[in-house]
Amino acid sequence: MPYFYSPAERAAKTLFGDITAKTFWGDKMLLSVVDLPANSVVPLHSHPHEQAGIMLEGEATFTVGGETRTLKAGDIWVIPGGVEHTVVTGDRPAKALDIFSPVREEYQY
Repeated sequence: MPYFYSPAERAAKTLFGDITAKTFWGDKMLLSVVDLPANSVVPLHSHPHEQAGIMLEGEATFTVGGETRTLKAGDIWVIPGGVEHTVVTGDRPAKALDIFSPVREEYQY
């Protein structure tokens, strides 16, 4: 197992529509660098995995467990497993880092 990776060298995986991610994983967690184009939507969903993240670039509006907030670069979220959430971008693209535990097997490739 390699210790170091370059996102530029990893192929992107399509998540929803034109939203893509480059994922990296170990035994117990998965990192996902997510590119969210302008005016994109991550539909309302939930999963058993705990999810935390940080907005790297741009901004997006998150609704988590019925609470809505617009997050900008540097803002962090923590979503317990099983809680419904959605993400919507505005007129500009955004980039985020999501961390999942345990590993989301469907995000491995």
